[in-house]
Amino acid sequence: MSDQDSTEYGISTPKHDIMIKAPHLDYLPQLPQDLNTPIGLIGAGGISEYHLKAYKKAGLNVAAIANRNLEKAKSRCNEFFPNATTHSNYHDILNNHKIKVIDVTTHVDTRTNIIADCLKAGKHVLSQKPLVTDLTDAEKLIQTAKENNVLLAVNQNGRWAPHFSYIRNAIASGIIGEITSVDFSLQWDQTWIANLKQYEEMKHLILHDFGIHWFDILTTFFPDQKPTKIYASATKSLKQDYQPPSLAAAIISYPHAQATISFNAHTKLGEEDVTTIIGSKGTLRSRGPGLNEQPKIELFLENGNAQVDLKGNWFSNGFLGTMCELLCAIEQNRQPSNSAKNAIPGLQLCFAAVKSAETGEAISPHKVTHLFKK
Repeated sequence: MSDQDSTEYGISTPKHDIMIKAPHLDYLPQLPQDLNTPIGLIGAGGISEYHLKAYKKAGLNVAAIANRNLEKAKSRCNEFFPNATTHSNYHDILNNHKIKVIDVTTHVDTRTNIIADCLKAGKHVLSQKPLVTDLTDAEKLIQTAKENNVLLAVNQNGRWAPHFSYIRNAIASGIIGEITSVDFSLQWDQTWIANLKQYEEMKHLILHDFGIHWFDILTTFFPDQKPTKIYASATKSLKQDYQPPSLAAAIISYPHAQATISFNAHTKLGEEDVTTIIGSKGTLRSRGPGLNEQPKIELFLENGNAQVDLKGNWFSNGFLGTMCELLCAIEQNRQPSNSAKNAIPGLQLCFAAVKSAETGEAISPHKVTHLFKK
């Protein structure tokens, strides 16, 4: 159909060959005014490397590191913050009145009690994700934070991944109108977990421990719509190298929209990660060779197209963003956008997805309070 024909039929033809200037959006992490606020870190395991690397690069002040294995704490200290003190008992950090903020990076099965102790000691807390496996525990922690006049935030670092942060802000600006669909398609190589007990024993590693990022991000894309139901599945691929199902998918229904997630965590060749957001006025798309590297955003509007070259990557921007949002919230005497309360809708979606995969039924997220276990 020619442009003339489309005009006769009342069809508006998008100007696909016209490049326009992309809107400027503040998608990068916002640093606090005071970079010297003393931070204590509890848990010097593998994930702590990314926390400390991001904090060091930004000039934050990690003053103490605790781990049951003191040598691990010393190793992290020597690598990133040589002036920090090291401890085998995290209560030593809680007894230090100079420490204002605690970053808890331990596994979820040990986190709840540690977080509660930190809050009761009057420390602001950034918890590793997922916050809890039971929403009752989340409500108790939120109440404990309130009673002790401190803040509790969650390290949902995907919110500050450059592509997700730009998309999140673009949606909030209204540039692509009302969101009608969100599609995540991920094919990546997760075989590095083979023979690592802590991961091999997670039946729903992909839908839960990994997928929580995407369920959480969805809640930021749909701030005004609540999901009505979710249907999910998980299965093993042929000859996969580890025990948890490497294939998983979910369909999430909203009153006026739909979201889909497709995971293949056993892609040894040709990894790719694509996110497409379609709205009533335009489309946003991000594509890259992996979740950490998403170099640009494509924006398609009625009056032309735009391309946004992004700065940073998920690991550096994401881990810095969560901590800096907490530090800024402390300075500004407000709740952080990644507060524990704000993390609950994502947890509900995640728990409902696991329950759906186990039962084969569509699940209402608002009726799920804990991670499904047989």
